[in-house]
Amino acid sequence: MTNRRRFYKDVTVTDDLGIALDTRPVKTPMKAPLVLPTRALAEAVAAEWAEQGEEIKPATMYLTKLANTAIDRVSAYREAIESEVLDYANSDLVCYRTARPPDLVARQLKMWDPVVDWARTALDAPFEVTDGIIHRPQPEAAINAFGEALKSLSDFDLSAFYTIMTLTGSALIAMMLARQAITPDAAWAAAHVDEDYQIEHWGQDDEARDRRVGRHKEFTVCCRFMELARA
Repeated sequence: MTNRRRFYKDVTVTDDLGIALDTRPVKTPMKAPLVLPTRALAEAVAAEWAEQGEEIKPATMYLTKLANTAIDRVSAYREAIESEVLDYANSDLVCYRTARPPDLVARQLKMWDPVVDWARTALDAPFEVTDGIIHRPQPEAAINAFGEALKSLSDFDLSAFYTIMTLTGSALIAMMLARQAITPDAAWAAAHVDEDYQIEHWGQDDEARDRRVGRHKEFTVCCRFMELARA
């Protein structure tokens, strides 16, 4: 969406948890009513609209974008999205380990084993770990169990989940966040074990640092969205 001049003065949350601009209901890009699942999320989305200046800048309205995605895309293409997530889980970041150097091996064990162990116990999903980067398909039982866990997520959860998964490289970490089994800070650290190790030993250029800051901001918004969608 492109920027446009602000045409409204007041922003309110309606009785059905929609958003109204001077009593005019907001719709998604596909013209569906922008109705939120909780008052907390509705108020947060309304705040994004209220905080716009003379111009409406959709790129700054992260919660609104996630809500639009949940309503317009997740609800319409749920089966395809779940299939993509399962493909991701089938080659999940935390299941591929290095054989050296020893300090990185130890760091991966410390940060990633709890994620795999959680999936095995909480989801009854027997994910397996392997050394190297050659793809090794996960057991069918693990993928099936993870698929059942996906079905328990609302469209709003899955909207944020999918973005978190792509930002972290891990469907398992995203599921832990969705189940409130890990904090956002711990999830971010687990997703960046290898990157942080590289930075510690060889540094980081300004461009890479800026990209990471932007990704972390998006990640934080997704975590907040998922929390508000259940509040």
